Amino acid sequence: MADLVVVERRGAVSILRLNRPEARNALSPELLEELGAALDAAVADDGVRAVVLTGTGDRAFCAGMDLRAFSEGRTARSGGGDPMGAFGRFIRDSIPKPIIGAAQATAVAGGFELLLACDLIVASSAAQFGIPEAKRGLFAAGGGVFLSARIPLAQALELGLTGDLIDARRALELGLVNKVVPSERVLDEAIALAERITANGPLGVRATKELMRLAATGTLKEAAARQAELQPRVFGSEDAKEGALAFVERRAPNWKGR
Repeated sequence: MADLVVVERRGAVSILRLNRPEARNALSPELLEELGAALDAAVADDGVRAVVLTGTGDRAFCAGMDLRAFSEGRTARSGGGDPMGAFGRFIRDSIPKPIIGAAQATAVAGGFELLLACDLIVASSAAQFGIPEAKRGLFAAGGGVFLSARIPLAQALELGLTGDLIDARRALELGLVNKVVPSERVLDEAIALAERITANGPLGVRATKELMRLAATGTLKEAAARQAELQPRVFGSEDAKEGALAFVERRAPNWKGR
C-alpha cells in the first residue's frame, strides 16, 4: 500500500504530502495517524527548520473528514492512540516549527481547517475554500467556528452558516492566505518561502511564532510574560552571538539552534 503521507526533504525543509488523491486526500484515521508520525519526526529532527504541507493531485488539497470512515466508525490501524492527534496538534498550535500550507487545489471543511492551522499559506489561483459542515448537519469543530477571531464577524458567519465556498482571491482579500499563484507554482513558492524562513536563526524563529500566535489568541499580558521568559534564553544564546558576529563580518550565519 502506498504511503498516505509522502515525506520529502529539501535541505532544512520537510515536505509532507497528503496522498489519497482517489479520495481527494480526505482525512481518514489512517492518514491522520501517518500525518502525526510525520509531524513528530519533523519536530524531533533538529535539521528540519520548517515544514511544508501539501496534497497530491489537482482535485483537492484536502476534502476534510473522511465521511465514509466516520459513518462506519472506523478507527486508526494501530487500534490505539488518538487518530485525530495530528489534527489536534495543529489546531492547538503545539507544533513549534513554522508550517507553510501549499494548497495546490481546493480545501474544504477539515481540509480548510488543517490549512488555516498552518502559519503561512500559498494557494492555487484555481482553489476554493470553505467550511460546509452545516450542509451535513455538523459544525466546523476543527477550528472553523473560530474564524471570527481572524476575519470580520459578518464574513465568518456567512462562510459558516451558508457553507458556501470562496475562491482564492477572496481568501487573499480576507487575509486567510498569504499568496495566490498558478497551481503549478504553488509548491515551489511554498518551498521558497520556507527557505527564506530557514535562513534565519531557528531560536528566534520559534520564539517569534510562539509570541505572535499568543498575542493573537491570548492576551497582551500573557504574551508579554512569555516574552520576558524567552528573551534571556534567545538573546543569550550562541545563535544570537553568531548572528551579530556574522553581521559584523559580512557573512552568512552558521546557526546551531542553541
